Amino acid sequence: MSAPLLMLVASFLFAGMGVAVKVASAHYAAGEIVFYRSLIGALMVVGGTRWHRASLATRLPAMHFWRSLSGVAALMLWFYAIAGLPLATAMTLNYMSSVWMALFLIGGAVMLGSKAVDGRLVATVLAGFAGVALVLRPTIEENQLWHGLIGLFSGMLAAMAYLQVTALGRAGEPEVRIVFYFSIGGMVAGAASMLVTGASPHSAIGVALLLAVGVLATVAQLMMTRAYSIGRALVNASLQYVGIAWSALFGLLLFGDRIGALAWLGIALIVAAGLAATLLRSRTAPRDADHSLIES
Repeated sequence: MSAPLLMLVASFLFAGMGVAVKVASAHYAAGEIVFYRSLIGALMVVGGTRWHRASLATRLPAMHFWRSLSGVAALMLWFYAIAGLPLATAMTLNYMSSVWMALFLIGGAVMLGSKAVDGRLVATVLAGFAGVALVLRPTIEENQLWHGLIGLFSGMLAAMAYLQVTALGRAGEPEVRIVFYFSIGGMVAGAASMLVTGASPHSAIGVALLLAVGVLATVAQLMMTRAYSIGRALVNASLQYVGIAWSALFGLLLFGDRIGALAWLGIALIVAAGLAATLLRSRTAPRDADHSLIES
C-alpha cells in the first residue's frame, strides 16, 4: 500500500477511534480507556513480533521511560478532552503538536543565544495560537474551556513525546519496540489511575468499545508509522489532517456536534500552521521522524 493511501486510511481509523473513545467515556474513566487501549496494543505487538521472530529487548530503558511518560500523559489528557469537546475540536487541539515543536525550536534558539531566530517559525507559532483562540472561543460559552485547555496541553506533551521518538529512532530502536514500551507505560499508568478511581463494571457494549479503541488505534498507528518510513513527511502531514474532516463528519452525524464559522477558521489556521512548521523543520533536519509514531 502506498504512503498516501496508508495515511488516508490511518486518519480514518484514528477518527473512528475518537468516536469509540467518546462513547466509551460514558462507561469508563480516561485512565481505564488508556489501560485497555495499551493492553490491546501490547498484545498485538507481541503477537506480531512472535510471528516475525523479532526481539523486544532494549538497551535504552531510560529513553523509553521518558518517552512513555510524556506520551502516555498526552494520551490520557487527550482522551479526557475528547469526552467533553466536539470530536473535531479535540482532534485539532491534539494536532497542535507541530506548532508546539516549532515553539520548542524557537525557545532552544533563544536559550542557546542564537541571533538568527527564524521569523517564519515565529509567524507559524503565532498563527497556530490565533487558531486556538478561535477554536476555544465558542467553547467558553458552552462551559468547555477546561476540556479545551486540557486538549491543548495534550498537544504540547505529544510534541515532547514525538521529539523523544526521534531520539530513539536515531539511537537505532525499531518502531515496533517503541510502540511496545509505550503500550507498557500506558498499562502501568492506566492501572495506577484505576487504583485511585476504581474500576468500572464491564458490559458487552463497554467491552466492544474498548476493543474498538485498542484495535483501531494500534492498526492506525502502525499504518501511519509505515507511511512516514516510506513516504514524504510533508505529504504525510498534509494527509494526516484529513482526520479532522473525518472527525467533524462523525461528530455531526453521531453526536450532533456543530462547529461555527469562527471555529472552522481557527481549525484552518492550525492546519496551515502545522503544515508550515512541518515544512520548515523538514528543511533543517535530514528526516522529519518526529511524526513517525502518532500516539492517538
